[in-house]
This record gives sequence, structure tokens and C-alpha cells, in this order.
Amino acid sequence: MKIKDAVRTLLFKNKDIIYNQLYTEWGERLDAECVLGEYPRPQLRRNNYTILNGYWNYNITKASVTVKPMHYDGKILVPFSPESILSGVKRQLQPDELLWYGKNLFIDKKHPGKRLILHFGSVDQTCEIFINNKSVMRHIGGYLPFSADITDYVLEGGNLLTVKVRDASETSYHSRGKQKLKRGGMFYTAQSGIWQTVWMEWIPDIYITSLIITPLVDESMVNLTVNLNKDICNTGSNGAFAHEKQEDVNSKYMFRVDVYDHGTKLISIVTKNPTMKIPIRNFTYWSPENPYLYDIVVSVGEDVVESYFAMRKIEIKKDESGRSRICLNGKQYFQNGLLDQGYWSDGLYTPPSDEAMIFDIEQAKKLGFNMLRKHIKIEPLRWYYHCDRLGMLVWQDMVNGGGRYNQLLVGYLPTIFPWVSGLISDKYHFLFGRKSAEGRLEWVKECEETVKLLYNSPSVIVWVPFNEGWGQFDAERITSLIRSLDNTRLIDQSSGWYDQKGGDFKSVHNYFHPLKYTPDKHCRAVVLSEFGGYACYIQGHSYSPMLYGYRIYNNTNDLEAALQRLYTGDIMRLKRQGVSAVVYTQLSDIEDEVNGLFTYDRKVCKISKPLI
Repeated sequence: MKIKDAVRTLLFKNKDIIYNQLYTEWGERLDAECVLGEYPRPQLRRNNYTILNGYWNYNITKASVTVKPMHYDGKILVPFSPESILSGVKRQLQPDELLWYGKNLFIDKKHPGKRLILHFGSVDQTCEIFINNKSVMRHIGGYLPFSADITDYVLEGGNLLTVKVRDASETSYHSRGKQKLKRGGMFYTAQSGIWQTVWMEWIPDIYITSLIITPLVDESMVNLTVNLNKDICNTGSNGAFAHEKQEDVNSKYMFRVDVYDHGTKLISIVTKNPTMKIPIRNFTYWSPENPYLYDIVVSVGEDVVESYFAMRKIEIKKDESGRSRICLNGKQYFQNGLLDQGYWSDGLYTPPSDEAMIFDIEQAKKLGFNMLRKHIKIEPLRWYYHCDRLGMLVWQDMVNGGGRYNQLLVGYLPTIFPWVSGLISDKYHFLFGRKSAEGRLEWVKECEETVKLLYNSPSVIVWVPFNEGWGQFDAERITSLIRSLDNTRLIDQSSGWYDQKGGDFKSVHNYFHPLKYTPDKHCRAVVLSEFGGYACYIQGHSYSPMLYGYRIYNNTNDLEAALQRLYTGDIMRLKRQGVSAVVYTQLSDIEDEVNGLFTYDRKVCKISKPLI
């Protein structure tokens, strides 16, 4: 069944404004019986898995309802949020409501010595998982993956999977990105519930939970750590293998690693040590121009996983004039980037297909960009995989949270008077919506999980903990925390304003003032991390009659001429003077914002040739 047959394109009326519900080409031809069916975790692949995307039952109730409803409201297409048109629901979940999902799971056979793991890519914002009406786990946080061992809860034959979701959106301190219940301007439709792939896999009782892969290019080596779900080194009375002798455990659970270069085996290692240095002699550097990946197969006991890595190094070095520059693989490398917020006209947070993700990356490259700044959102892991294999650098924002923001402080004042932002300390938590100690602790935990989640992606080269003061706090301490977790990447400590003088960059946002280069007094590299935002409304391909942007152009010819002048003039001048990276706003239109190079439905590109 084609999804457009199930959900008719319509015009939505909200008060006096007519909103055009736009489909992407992938949404138009989406088959509801085969939705995002690719293996969701390319950095840790197994060959035994079941994708659970597709039609589930759903119900929306008041939060006071404590038990699963006896009847459902209808069907929802997972993993699209109920607010999206691809979900088939198109209803906004409110903070005082619960969203219930129901899915029948058929387990043909339970396998002795194996565990059944249920995976969720992301569920926004808090949820509880039930199997056969028994609570399995709870999870808080709408942007990170989580898993549950459901082996002891399922029966052979039919089972009922229930997911209960609540989403406070911006009414709480939880991470929320640019979602807002009353959308408009630079804030977009809040979405809720399951928005990334749900899947399950049978795995051995002892299995690999994660790999930590660190390229050591100066040593021509890669450092690998293999993490297991149980400690095979402890066979004492309280250990996982109290019934076995240590030598038998060591023999049974050796770590085997095979490294391949495009199908040719380079090296095999068998060791009892979960951490090892693997020589990669005469290696090829990874770069956007040559995204060279090495494959790796890791086996422990009965578990086998596949992954990949790249040899690349990102650092700050002085140029011949003593200016700090970003260097890739030992050489100065100017990064021409786009702000990428990861919204889709038909799927909201969820890309309608794997091909849609590839389209954005490939089109950005064709237009002359070698970097995407993933703006306060964490994408499905396949997006990072495509950046890795296609050659696109990524600056990864942490997702902002906190209480209500003072729009004068984080929006208007530093935009008009940029110098003001350098005078205010983020230790005053109340100024940035960070009074809640519990909220700050939650954000730190999610920050740590984000670094660990994306650590193995070679395309990710910069962490951006805070953007324009939104939920910012204790930036120096957070920078030290991130460095303790990952000293191989750079950090844009405070993107835009409220600079606390740390991190690797002096990071400037400039939409309204003349673009200029000013060396950093603290010897950091200078980056223009947001600029541009030129708007052009395309009739029939824009969501809203409202126009949001920083300069308005009536047609694509005028827009392209202005952008060519901007890049050939100002941006090339800044590059010569000492700016190391620029990030244009933005890749695509989003709702009221029509300042994208592509329309919201990705059907129209507003420029005809590369900008650099």
C-alpha cells in the first residue's frame, strides 16, 4: 500500500492561516509495509534482526489514565510521530496527555542460550515499555537510543508490546531542540513518540555491547576496545562464570579481530585482552574528497559484529602568519558548511527513507559544501554512516534543554549588540533557563551518551555543547568533561555568543552586521558558525504563507546572484584573512523559514551552481 493512498494531501487550517502539507518524493512513494527497513546501526552490525516499523495501534488519553486503554483510536505508521502527515494521525500530543502504542509480536521459538534484545532508535520524550502488560523498563530523553532485554518477558507465539509515552516539550527542562507547541518563526512543530526505527535481534548470552575505535594516525595504528555485557575476566563466586574455570573462560571467549581494506584482509588478531592496538601500515587518509573506510569484523564467543573505521586527524595548528587554523590530516582545511536541522515536510524529525538522507548529503556536496553542522538534533545512525562513506564532515550540536528562555537575552540583545555576549558568565544559571539542578544533571548524562554514541563516526569532527545561550551552563566544566571522553575532536564551546573564552574556537554568528575577521585574543581558531539566512519563497513548495529569514529575495535569480556575491566576495576574503570555517543558514526551508537552499519538500533547489 502506498502511504499517499492512506494519508491524503490536504490543507490544514490553524486560526486564519492556511498551512500547505508538503510531501517529499520519498514520502509520496513510501510503502507502509516496508518503512526504513535498513539495519539501523551500521557501526555495530549483526545479521540476525527484525525491523518492527509499520502500522501499530495507538491511543491518546489524558495523563490521568494509569492503565492501557481497552480500545485504540486507530493505526499509526511507526516510526513517524503522530504530528507528522506520514504517521496517518496528524495530531499534536499535549503535555497533559499520554500516547499509547500497541504492537503484536510473534515469537516462533525461544532459543536456549540466546537473548532477545528490543531496540528503540529514539522515543520523545519519556516512555515506559511493557511486554504482555508487564513493565520492562522506563526511559527519559527523546534523542538517544535505548534497548531492553525482553527474553524473560516474551512467550513462544503471540505477545503484546505496549509503549506509553509522555512529552512535556518545552514546558519542562528535558532536551527539546527547536520543538515548540506553539510553533512559528525559528521554532518548529513539536513532535512526540517513536521517531526512529524499532527493531529486535537474537544475540548470544555473552555479547558485544559496543566498540570504541580510535585512529592513531601518528602511530599508524588504530586503538580498539571491545565492551561486553558481562565481565569474562571475573569467574569468582560473584562473577558471571562462577561455575567455570578461568582458563576455560579465557579459551572460550577470546577476542578475534579481522581488518579489511575493500575486501582484502590486512590483519587478524586473536587476544584475551579487550583493548588492543592494531597496526594499519601505509594507510590512506579519510577526507571529504576521499572518504576511505576500513572494515572490521569482531567476534567473541558466539557473537560476531561488523563495523568500520577511518584514519583521519583533526587539530588546530598555526599557519605561516601565526593564525590558528583548523587542520585535517596535518594540512589546513577550510570548511564550507551548511546548517542542517534535520526536519522533513512529511516526516518532521524522521527522514522518509534512507534515500532521503543520502539526497541531502549528496546535494550539499554538489553545491560545494564539505561540512554539515547538525543543529541541536541527533540523527539516526544511518545518517552518520552516509556522511562517513560519502565524505561529509559533521559538527554535532548537543540538544538544548532547560526551562523557559529569556528571548531578550538569548535572541535580540546579542544579535544587535554582539559585544554584550562576552560580558555575561554562564555560571548564573537562571539567566539561561538552567535553575533546575536535576535538569542540568540530565543534560550532562545525555551529553556523555551523545559522545559515546557517535564516537566511532569519522565524519564527526566537532562537538558543539551550547548554541546561542539556549540552556547553557558551566561551559568550561562541560568542555573539560567532553575532552575527558574524547580528546580526538575539537569543541565549539559556545556557538554564537556568551563566549566563556574556552574551547577551540572563537565562534561567531552574524546575520545583520558586515562580515569581518577579528583574531582571537585567546589564540583559538576563528569560525563564522552561522551567517546568511537569505530567504526566497517558492510558491507551491512552501509550508506557510509566513516568511522568516534575514534578507528577502523575490526570485531564485536574485537569490543566487546575492549568494554568489556573498561567497566570492566576503567569504573568500574571510578565508584569506584567517577564518577557518563558515556555516551558511541553511540546507532546507523549515515551516515559516524559507531561507534554505532547498525547499522544505526537497523538490526545488534555489541555486544552480556551487557557491565555492
